[in-house]
Amino acid sequence: MTTPHPFFGGVRNVSLADEDAVKEIVATTVMNLWEAVDTLTRLRPSRSERYRVAIFGSARAKPDTFVYNEVKRAAAALTEMGCDIVTGGGPGLMQAANEGAASLGKGNHSTGIRVELPFEQEVNPFVEQVFRHKTFFSRLHHFVISADAFVVAPGGIGTVLETLLIWQLLQVRHVEHIPLILVGPMWKTLVEWARQSMLEDADLRMANDMDLCIPRCLDSADEAIAIIREEHARWLERQPARPQHH
Repeated sequence: MTTPHPFFGGVRNVSLADEDAVKEIVATTVMNLWEAVDTLTRLRPSRSERYRVAIFGSARAKPDTFVYNEVKRAAAALTEMGCDIVTGGGPGLMQAANEGAASLGKGNHSTGIRVELPFEQEVNPFVEQVFRHKTFFSRLHHFVISADAFVVAPGGIGTVLETLLIWQLLQVRHVEHIPLILVGPMWKTLVEWARQSMLEDADLRMANDMDLCIPRCLDSADEAIAIIREEHARWLERQPARPQHH
């Protein structure tokens, strides 16, 4: 049997010279903070007013390119059907999505969830509301609790990170009933690599067939808009009726 440290047996003060005790206090306090944060993030609004679509994509895409204009057009179509647009708030395809939402005029909800970087990226001018995080971990968690659907456009390592996190959370059912929509040939290649690498060895299957069906790989923005339209309609049917005001 291990003997509990005196601090946890009721001694209130610990000398900073007692290195082991100090480490134990710091480690226990940090773990308790994580537990408190985890508990708080279980809270959800009793009713979401609008369906929220997170759009991930490259920060390097230039305005007036095909992919930029397609993301902008898709975001405008989603906003027109009553969705909020959530992005990383930076340049490239994040800006394209926020610009598409803003193109319908003021009052259309367009959010940016930023992270501090050594090379500072300004918030793009089309974001209506901005949140700032110091770490990717808290930022990604913010995306998870904010969105009802995820649409992933072509992107780099950051976009891959975001995509795989959502995929994994859906796999283990920490997140449920949220579509993960991947648009463009690069994502079909990624999913096919996962299928070949994780499923083909009968003696070492590192996933199952259903795991590889979680992301929905599409060719075009129009297909993504159509799926979100269906998901949005189902979401509206699940919402409780609003009280009538006379």
